[in-house]
Amino acid sequence: MAWERGKQRLQKALAGFLEMPKDVLLDYPKITMIGNVQLVLENHRGIVEYADERIRIGITGGQLEIIGEQLVLRTILPEELVVEGRIRQLNYSK
Repeated sequence: MAWERGKQRLQKALAGFLEMPKDVLLDYPKITMIGNVQLVLENHRGIVEYADERIRIGITGGQLEIIGEQLVLRTILPEELVVEGRIRQLNYSK
């Protein structure tokens, strides 16, 4: 645990010093939305739950919950996925 916290602090400091995007160096999720009909998530850790009204996705440090209607996973790649449907809500949890 102490090693992980020290490693994260060092990575954050390095990202700031090098002016690099934090999603690249710290493996943070990057979310891009087109209106409320499409969501692109980079740096995911896999699907935890999948239903047409709720999708939970593992991310670094927790989970992302997408709530909506007629949700569909259009693309699943090792580092990126695309969800389409009527997205009403996003929730982060640890």
